[in-house]
Amino acid sequence: METLTISPKFQVVIPKAIRELLKLEPGQKIQAIVYGNRIELIPVRSAEGMRGFVRGIDTSVDREEDRV
Repeated sequence: METLTISPKFQVVIPKAIRELLKLEPGQKIQAIVYGNRIELIPVRSAEGMRGFVRGIDTSVDREEDRV
């Protein structure tokens, strides 16, 4: 767990370990979502960047007749 400090301009720096883990790049967009009493930062990815992110998902679940 990392602790961040809010600057007088309400800016924060994402620690290097987290930037590297999530492969964040300068200028990349991030969504800020308020969830209860916390803030979640979600990297915005292009559709092309999302390719293959559910690789290996189990698709053998039961489905309703109109969903087959």
